[in-house]
Amino acid sequence: MDTNVKTRYITQGLHTEYFSVAWMAFEFLVGLCAGIKAGSILLVAFGLDSFLEIIAGITLVWRLRQEQAGASKERIEQAERRSGRIVGGILLLLAVYVTLTAGYNLLTHQAPESSFSGMAIAIASVLLMPILTIRKRSLGKKINSLALIEDGMCNITCAYMAATVLIGAMVTALLGWWWADSIGALVLVYFIASEGWEAFHGED
Repeated sequence: MDTNVKTRYITQGLHTEYFSVAWMAFEFLVGLCAGIKAGSILLVAFGLDSFLEIIAGITLVWRLRQEQAGASKERIEQAERRSGRIVGGILLLLAVYVTLTAGYNLLTHQAPESSFSGMAIAIASVLLMPILTIRKRSLGKKINSLALIEDGMCNITCAYMAATVLIGAMVTALLGWWWADSIGALVLVYFIASEGWEAFHGED
């Protein structure tokens, strides 16, 4: 690939990550506050997922800036592996948190209240996250960055989580199923853990 073309793709990747980190910061604040207020494990997990994705995004910015600055191939590969492991570790930690909290809520029969702000941010995420995923995966393939591709999978996990938040809230409100929120969260664990495991181990 032509050096100028690759540099352009790297710059586009950085701009995408800058936007992603800014959005996740907003999503974290709204999701966490709404989740705590409503007592919703899904919303809290949604907010914490956003916080973890901020860390992942900052890690990807660091990795891309290494290549943009003309670092050696060995240094870029090292940054790539480290970024992949951080992203993977973040997803695995989130899976553990969701499992433990959802299990506790099921045992104690905890049911969430409705949250307008939580629903609004979840709807926005359902619409935005797939776009970020497609862009990150496309740019990741162009610059040969598995970490950027997997960071895109963090975004699609966020979209799954947002959709589950919406479904859980509707089922609880319409049918009174207090356990729907926690069961929905546990369904997400498979997707979160599998993507985290793959990202953590990379190509090893």
